Amino acid sequence: MTTPPARHVKRRADAPAGFFACEAAGLRWLAEARGAAVVRVLDVADDALVLERLEAVAPTAAAARALGAGLARTHDAGAPAFGAPPPGWPRDGFFGPLDAPLPMFSGHHERWGPALADLRLDPLREHLRERGAGTPAIDAALDRVADALRDGAWDDDDSPARLHGDLWSGNVMWTAAGAVLVDPAAHGGHRLADLAMLHLFGLPHLDDVVAGYVAVHPLPDGWRSLLGLHQLYPVGVHAVLFGGGYVGQLERLAARYADGRRR
Repeated sequence: MTTPPARHVKRRADAPAGFFACEAAGLRWLAEARGAAVVRVLDVADDALVLERLEAVAPTAAAARALGAGLARTHDAGAPAFGAPPPGWPRDGFFGPLDAPLPMFSGHHERWGPALADLRLDPLREHLRERGAGTPAIDAALDRVADALRDGAWDDDDSPARLHGDLWSGNVMWTAAGAVLVDPAAHGGHRLADLAMLHLFGLPHLDDVVAGYVAVHPLPDGWRSLLGLHQLYPVGVHAVLFGGGYVGQLERLAARYADGRRR
């Protein structure tokens, strides 16, 4: 007789409509890439998501290198377009904590610059205004960054990657079998977005993650100078939700890229 897997239940009675179905669709899409390991979905309901329980262990350099290699393969599995949601979820997604997620808008853009401007930065400016978390300097700088993105200031020839979408250290579980990804905001986007999130909040053995990644998919010269551009949205969401020092951090990041130049 096969022993059923231990279960972990995420639950919120008043979750936004489709919140857990969206997450389940993202996990399944990421798993189909056969790259970085993702937690297994056991069941989904309107108010809960049932996942296989993971047992945490200490991270290692070897596990980090394997994570980087797996993440590159996941990204290389691709997506239909920049901003595209996971298959089976043809609506906007969610970004942020379980108790206060913000809408994460979906779309089908051929270029990542307009996708970032239209689907992330423009809505971010509206959220900041609505919650009184913005400043005139942030508003003006984000507007200039969005214009530069639409004009192709940082365009490259990379195709849409299959992104985890919320890849901070808390969404990487280190297990005896290796690193496992949880809690995605999966969509089609630029591969640097996931790497930017890892660098924004830090991760054990991050240099080994990068080494594993570039062994599978080399990154272009100067890629680190663009991480801040991809950090605008997550830092901005933190400014909306938590205010405080995130507002100043967002203002500095936006000002850094407002002239549309490569760093």
